[in-house]
Parts: sequence; C-alpha cells; structure tokens
Amino acid sequence: MKYDILETRERVTADNTREAARLRESMRSDGVFFINLMASPGAGKTTLLKRTIQALGEEYRIAVMEADVDSDVDARAISELGARVIQLHSGGLCHMDADMTARGAAAMDLSGVDILFLENIGNLVCPAEFDVGSHRRVMLLSVPEGDDKPLKYPLMFRVSDLLLVSKIDTLPIFDFQKEALEAGVRTQNPKMPILYLSAKTGEGLDAWLDWLRREVRAFRTRAGKED
Repeated sequence: MKYDILETRERVTADNTREAARLRESMRSDGVFFINLMASPGAGKTTLLKRTIQALGEEYRIAVMEADVDSDVDARAISELGARVIQLHSGGLCHMDADMTARGAAAMDLSGVDILFLENIGNLVCPAEFDVGSHRRVMLLSVPEGDDKPLKYPLMFRVSDLLLVSKIDTLPIFDFQKEALEAGVRTQNPKMPILYLSAKTGEGLDAWLDWLRREVRAFRTRAGKED
C-alpha cells in the first residue's frame, strides 16, 4: 500500500518565521521595542515587570501582553500600576507563536508605546521554539530552579539575548553555583550577557534597567527613531 508523508512541522515553522519577520518590522516602523520574556512558572516574571514599570514608568511608555493558558491574575497585577496590558489565553497551548502575538498586539492600543513586553507562557521548552516577532528575547532563571538548566534546556539558552538570574536573595538557601551555571551557559551561548538580580530586594535591578535603556537607544538608532 502506498501513502504520502507530509512534514507539517516544517510548514508551520516556515509560516511562523514569515509572520514573525512581518510583526518585527511592523513594530520597528511604529517605534515599539518588543521584548519576549521567557521563564519557568514562578521564576518571577511578573514581579520583575512590576519593578521595571515602577522604575522606568516616567522614562518610557510600557505595555505588557500577559500570556497564559487561563486566568487573568498577572494582567490584573500589571494593570494596577497603570500600564497598558492585555491578557492572552493560549487555549491550552504551552507557547505563543507569531500569529497569536500579532493578534494580541492588534487588539491593544500601542500608539505612543516605547517598550512592549510579552510575558510568555511559563516553561523552558515550547517558548524557545517559536519566534514571536520580538526584537530581543530575555530569559529569566530563578536560583531555586538550580544551576544545571543550560544542560537540560539548551535551546532556551541558545536563542536568548540576555539571561537574568532572579531571586539571588535565596542564594544562601539553595545549592546554586554561579560558576557551574556560567560554564553551562557558555557551552550554549558564549556571548550572552548574564545579570544577577532580586526583584524582591532590588539588588542588581539597576544593571537590568541600564541594559534596557541601552537596548532602547540602540533600537531607536537602527529604526531611525532617535529622540
């Protein structure tokens, strides 16, 4: 018996790549610097975003797309700070793709927005596989998760532009070795910056904010949107 085999993943990936490129260019044209924030559940993405909005809210107009399988807990937390926010439900999927992200962005009022964050669905596998059209991909890894994650989830570390190690106030409690983490990261992404911070205590937060400022300036220069 003869039958055909159709590799659907290749088609899906190619379609997503084209949509991501289109969205990225659209954001660039509108002067919106778009960051895809990825992490495991409980790593501290929402807390980091809240501290970022509080610190930079007078410098930049910030908007957030909160992606989750269900609920609006994170969106409510962000909205309390006065930032523009939309809650995106994935319908059971463990990731966002470019089309889903584009529809979320289209449903928001992004006029005048300087920085748009996507708080991606919490896990270290699926989000790494899909380009959502962002200009930068930032990964958050919390100390309680352990220092071996670059070896267990290599793709996430390969595709990210910045690694934020969160909850460093818990370092005395957990067996987390910075040297082991950094050695593992270097096997996957030798040039990726690594910043250590605690959104709870504020330690290391300035380095993250300075990175953001530099990236926004560089983005505006590339996009011809200098102040």
